[in-house]
Amino acid sequence: MTVQEFSARKPDPALGGIIKLAILAVGGQGGGVLTGWIEAVARASGYAAQATSVAGVSQRTGATVYYVEMAPLPPHGTSPVFSLQPAAGDVDIMITAEMMEAGRAIIRGFVTPDRTTLITSTHRALAVSEKMVPGDGIADSAEVLAAAEIAARRVIAADFDTLAVRNGSVISASLLGALAASQTLPFPREAFECAIRAGGKGLEASLRAFAAGFDAATAPALTARVAPAKHAATVQGPAKLMAEWQRLAARVAAMPAPVAELALPGLQKVVGFQSLAYGAEYLARLDAILAQDDPAQNHALSREAAKYIANAMAYDDIIRVADLKTRATRSARIRAEMGAKDGNLLQLTEFFHPRAQEIVGLFPARLGARVESDPKWMARLTRWFDKGRRLRSNSLPSFLALYLIGGLRFWRPRTLRHAQEMAHLDRWLATALSYRATNYPLATEVIRCRRLVKGYSDTHSRGLSKFDRVLAAIARIAPRDDAADWARRLREAALKDEEGKALDGAIRTIESFA
Repeated sequence: MTVQEFSARKPDPALGGIIKLAILAVGGQGGGVLTGWIEAVARASGYAAQATSVAGVSQRTGATVYYVEMAPLPPHGTSPVFSLQPAAGDVDIMITAEMMEAGRAIIRGFVTPDRTTLITSTHRALAVSEKMVPGDGIADSAEVLAAAEIAARRVIAADFDTLAVRNGSVISASLLGALAASQTLPFPREAFECAIRAGGKGLEASLRAFAAGFDAATAPALTARVAPAKHAATVQGPAKLMAEWQRLAARVAAMPAPVAELALPGLQKVVGFQSLAYGAEYLARLDAILAQDDPAQNHALSREAAKYIANAMAYDDIIRVADLKTRATRSARIRAEMGAKDGNLLQLTEFFHPRAQEIVGLFPARLGARVESDPKWMARLTRWFDKGRRLRSNSLPSFLALYLIGGLRFWRPRTLRHAQEMAHLDRWLATALSYRATNYPLATEVIRCRRLVKGYSDTHSRGLSKFDRVLAAIARIAPRDDAADWARRLREAALKDEEGKALDGAIRTIESFA
């Protein structure tokens, strides 16, 4: 049976004869393929149809807008005149291949309660604007979905991306299934399936994804996703090392429950970063905090310290970056994300850009300190090393280079970078504890400020600069009764933007009354 053998249903009179459908999708989501399928279904069913597209910006800062208009051919055979792009308040069907694109469609006025059926996937593909925020810049999907329920006449929402991936296809196929199930177009399911078959590529996988999308749109409850239960990481190793690990884990188990809850994953992180002896150092620092903590405060200070001391001790240096790039688990994750099969060759290019500071950080502490204080030597190292390197880690020479650098873990405790990180860690904890007796909430907020320091290279330097500025500002308002609240505001301001403009404003406010 061919597409041409299907007769179109009578169009909805509310549509005024012309059906207007818009699609928002980014690269790799098959928006063009989906548009082609819809156009093919319409024309094969005796409709006149026109499809256009306006390309978005690359790097996930804008989606491509695909637009389809269709109408029954008039009896006398003349074709209707179609518009080239959607207009606000004049879209019958809106399909978005990602949750935030649904929000953008609503903001642009493409979704209206009197006529628009909104079909959207609930999964997230983070935009550049979300990734750039130093803190948590991820938009709230629940708010978008709530707005969609108000803005649209009807909403069909499910994780169509996961449904497609499970069936070996891409989201365009599952979205087509949802469109067919919505019955907003006057064409039967078989017409959509025939359009897929006419494509000639990946037919079986596309048809499976189409069926999954169709079922999800028909019974959305079936696709409700349940968050998988979190399991503690399994620790394995030689018997001698496992015996030492059990001794460290027993020390954690003896801590108050609120602290132990975060101390165990913190211990795992620190031991994985360096060694069991390093894990013992972590527990020694945490024990020192516990000894000065107040049980009446539910050990809030120690609980935060359990998390952030571990983060501070497991800092990102060249050794760690190279180690992470050569781990088998990372390679397996990338292959899974790319959909590579066992018979596929995956070529991976790593961007490796250590600055002169990272190179000196590998030197012995005393030698590194002398070199770092010498502008001439730092200029030489910058000239030699400060350039972006692209390493094909699927090739043996590049992989071995990264593997050997990652294997320098034994050398790390002797390096200048380690000495600097431990000195900074001790100063931070001393500052927090200095506030404990007079203002316990402020001490806790200072512990949380360590969140500002993260990443590698320039990212680490910017975070460290913000951290120092925040602690200096806190020192100015420490005598105030609301110092803890201001410390929280300063930290949140520092996390809002990469340039630190929000932090500048918060500090100026403090300077006006401090």
